[in-house]
Amino acid sequence: MTTTRRILVMGVSGSGKTVVGRLLAARVGAEFIDGDDHHSPSSIDKMARGIPLDDEDRREWLETLAGFLADHRERQVPLVIGCSALRRRYRDILRRGDPELLIFFLDGSRERLRQRLGQRESHFFKGDAMLDSQLAALEPPGTDEAIPLDIDQSPAALVETCIAHLTSTDTR
Repeated sequence: MTTTRRILVMGVSGSGKTVVGRLLAARVGAEFIDGDDHHSPSSIDKMARGIPLDDEDRREWLETLAGFLADHRERQVPLVIGCSALRRRYRDILRRGDPELLIFFLDGSRERLRQRLGQRESHFFKGDAMLDSQLAALEPPGTDEAIPLDIDQSPAALVETCIAHLTSTDTR
């Protein structure tokens, strides 16, 4: 299947944004951008020290990602971005890059997320306090804004759900 859509795979750290995003991008013939790769060095340092980012830390990062979306939209090139996009205002910044941005929300219990984070070896995001900070900041998108996906499913099953949704919306 191919698509010309721009897609956001969002959720807190440990939800599977990168794994699902990469698999989805491969299935739909899109480029994948991991939002984590575009944090400033100071933001990465902050998170590595267990200090949560604030809105100012995130602003430039979100604007950079919105720029990628705008560029791909202008060229009608498919793109999948994995990004936490915790608050509605953050997702609004991303939608400035593409007002038709399709959002998949990876949702799961704190216990499941904690388990996944504990299995990571080389990621700057560590610790329960950081997870709790993200969960506290999370404004879960409603069904008017995103398609919710339960992370207790396998990444392959999640991608199949995304593909089914894309197939139904791209043929309208």
